[in-house]
Order: sequence, then C-alpha cells, then structure tokens
Amino acid sequence: MLRRLNTILNAIIGSFIGAFIGHSIYKYYHYIKNPGLYEMQSAPWHTSIQINGIAVSLIVFIAIVIKFLIKKGMMTRGRGWCHNL
Repeated sequence: MLRRLNTILNAIIGSFIGAFIGHSIYKYYHYIKNPGLYEMQSAPWHTSIQINGIAVSLIVFIAIVIKFLIKKGMMTRGRGWCHNL
C-alpha cells in the first residue's frame, strides 16, 4: 500500500515538473514569435511562468513531505517489528 502511494507521488512530481517545463518552453517560444501580443499586457510575459513555478514548487514540496513521512513510517514500523522478536 505504501509503495503504491510512493509510486503515485513520484508520478505526480514528475508530471507537474514536466508540465511546468513544457509550459515554460512554449511560453518563451510564443513570446519570441509574437512579442507584440505581450506588449499590450500590463504584466510581463513571464508572469504566468512565475505563478506556475510557485504552484508547482508548492505541490512538489507537499509530495516530498508526504514521501518523507511514508519513509519514516516504514522505518518505524520495521524497527517496531524487529524489537518485538
């Protein structure tokens, strides 16, 4: 059960980081091709990259904390079992 959750968390981390990298590359490419579209906006062209970066960082941090708690729980469970023998 815990290994399955660990695998799911790994997939979530990888997916969010991959989507962030893909979005950032596309946004930069689109800005290079069409700078006039971004001149009309009040915010700089890279604002959405920064907002997405903060969101992805938060999600990855939460997933890593959960992974750490799972690993700590597995180690504690293992030690408790060994001490009972």
